[in-house]
Amino acid sequence: MRGLPGLLVIVLFAVGCTAQAPEQGSSVVGRTSASDSSAHQAHEAYVTAINSNNLDTLLGVLTDDVVFLSAHEAPMVGKAAVRPWLEAYLKAYKTHWDKPVQEFIVNGDWAIERYSYTSTDTPIGGGDVVTDTGWGLVLYHHDADGKWRVARDAWGPDHPAK
Repeated sequence: MRGLPGLLVIVLFAVGCTAQAPEQGSSVVGRTSASDSSAHQAHEAYVTAINSNNLDTLLGVLTDDVVFLSAHEAPMVGKAAVRPWLEAYLKAYKTHWDKPVQEFIVNGDWAIERYSYTSTDTPIGGGDVVTDTGWGLVLYHHDADGKWRVARDAWGPDHPAK
């Protein structure tokens, strides 16, 4: 698991010590470098992969030890655990997610993104379209092959359960 719990505490402490408050409407906190722009491209790649509705494309932007934390679901740890959940979701719905970035922090091989979302799920077998809104937090990792991938994604609705 790459020692994530201890590393996360250190990264969050270091970022907290060096980050500046974002300007109104800003999506970047702290210093910006060339590696930051490639980290930001990971966000676009993730949203594009989700909206492709293609399982292999979506799995390709995840680390092998990815963790999904979804409201009202048990944690899914590892790509092998996430795969059947994503497969069932993509078989049931044609999905489209808008995920505006609220905050983005890059520190070494890790990036932290806070986002909001609007998801629109159209049932493949017919039926009413399901729209939801909420919040999320993604941790990206810069892997040894040079690609930024989703290592953790936690999200939930911004309204009470119906």
